[in-house]
Amino acid sequence: MAQLLLNITGLSKQFDTAKGRVKALHQVELRIKEGEFITVIGPSGCGKSTLLRIIAGLDVQYSGHVRLGDQEIEGPGIDKGFIFQEHRLFPWLTVEKNIAADLSLRDPEVRRRVNELIELVKLEGFAKAYPKELSGGMAQRVAIARALLRNPRVLLLDEPFGALDAFTRAHMQDVLLDIWRTNKTTMIFVTHDIDEAVFLANRVVILKPRPGEIKHIVPVDLPYPRKKTTTSFQELRLRVLKLLDSMDELELTDGAGI
Repeated sequence: MAQLLLNITGLSKQFDTAKGRVKALHQVELRIKEGEFITVIGPSGCGKSTLLRIIAGLDVQYSGHVRLGDQEIEGPGIDKGFIFQEHRLFPWLTVEKNIAADLSLRDPEVRRRVNELIELVKLEGFAKAYPKELSGGMAQRVAIARALLRNPRVLLLDEPFGALDAFTRAHMQDVLLDIWRTNKTTMIFVTHDIDEAVFLANRVVILKPRPGEIKHIVPVDLPYPRKKTTTSFQELRLRVLKLLDSMDELELTDGAGI
């Protein structure tokens, strides 16, 4: 039985702005087991990215508790990988050097791990290529490989496919699921896309508008691999859509990436 990996209790977050104090998150309660794939969806400004940044340890000014394993998260660390919407690769480094990041490829173990990740993200033959020679989807695969280099316990993905065209986005969803099944890394994936949320996840976490609170957690009991055209998929998608439609300020992409 999978063990509890991430335990969030009573999480609230406020920002001080020129217009006053803004509540971003309010009393968020979430428990995630090892190996789960969680998607987080909700209206723009409901605190999805803020939640990821707190889990990543990039923002430690909040109330409540966020524990990874039995340790309170107090800052960034190699046990947490983070992937942004933009790939953020170094343009002067090759694919293999971007994946290695601050580690030397002269180290046999680093070289072995980088080669293993290049194969995992299906970029064989592109180790010596530079970012300008890659498509958007390929560049994001490099970013995923780099985030996995140190075997993080949780991988946090903040709309990583949002800038891709529909065909590439659908392909990258399949690639990410292959990586998840192979690597068994716990993943928390923020998206605005309902189909993407249902297609990827074991559970879909729905946040209500600011201040962000968890309104619903929808289990996705569909076997992998999934097809978006099946009746069971469409029924779950419709259920999530109806839950979102019940909230104000709905700003979601309905069906992008099909």
